[in-house]
Amino acid sequence: MKMLVNVMFPVEPFNSMVRNGKAGELIGRILEEIKPESIYFTEQDGNRGAVMIAEVSDASAIPSIAEPWFLNFEAFCEFRIAMSPDDLMKANLSNLGKKWDETQ
Repeated sequence: MKMLVNVMFPVEPFNSMVRNGKAGELIGRILEEIKPESIYFTEQDGNRGAVMIAEVSDASAIPSIAEPWFLNFEAFCEFRIAMSPDDLMKANLSNLGKKWDETQ
């Protein structure tokens, strides 16, 4: 399944890694390993951040995505299921509405 992964980098150790020239190379190695469908670097709550879409085969794959960020950057990672419009249509919302609508 596709997961939206938010990564927030604290100021340290990221600043030190930028200063010593290691940040870019390390991010490249991590992305080569994870192979996200897409990733965008941005600001989150005043910190450096990234938002990525990654394919997660099952829950046991989550540590292989999160640990490189945790161990190298002391980053925070949030995982959310990402549904496409087709995925949402497969949920059959109209039947769920009929089943669970207590106002009828």
